[in-house]
Amino acid sequence: MQISGFDLKAPDTVICRAALDLARDASPAFLFHHLLRSFAFGHTVGQAGKADYDAEMLFLGAVFHDLGLVDRFIGKDRFEIDGADAASQFLSEKGYPDAKIAVIWDAIALHTTLNIPQKKQPEIALVQLGSGIDVGAFPIDLISSDLMTQILEAYPRLGFKQAMLEALSNVVRQKPMTGMINMMGDVGRRCVDGFHIPNFCDVVHASGFAD
Repeated sequence: MQISGFDLKAPDTVICRAALDLARDASPAFLFHHLLRSFAFGHTVGQAGKADYDAEMLFLGAVFHDLGLVDRFIGKDRFEIDGADAASQFLSEKGYPDAKIAVIWDAIALHTTLNIPQKKQPEIALVQLGSGIDVGAFPIDLISSDLMTQILEAYPRLGFKQAMLEALSNVVRQKPMTGMINMMGDVGRRCVDGFHIPNFCDVVHASGFAD
């Protein structure tokens, strides 16, 4: 599948084309580019590591992983779960197999959760790796400099750092309780002298990308 003139080797299937259309229609440009970079990065790492994964499922997980950040799909849960539910509904209505939907649901719902995705199916792990490289949670040198240049030329970041943090802020402003992600962080901040864990905003700003 050719997307914006750059060959991501994405599966050229009916369901992938439908998913791409939905993601493009629902997402602002900065976020849509993030979704495609996430697939490109995850697919590249998977191929380099000779991982045994379903490229179609990886593509669907990647292009749907941030549906919960757009107004059309913002619900009452954490944005990851809202996105996973929206993707599941879309795929079910298209007749996609339930067993594959379950894996894609996990890939989306768990993509911000540390450690767990890397213990599950490769599609789940690669969605997290691909999206994580783009936000700075994983090193950008997992991607060769030549390929990185091609991907960034095809899908510019468009001020991604600030735009992404604003999108996340918009959601947590509406649903502050969904910010209670990890009880151990709460314990450490309240009970451990000198306790410090990296703030996600610092992670994004410190990524190896310019914007």
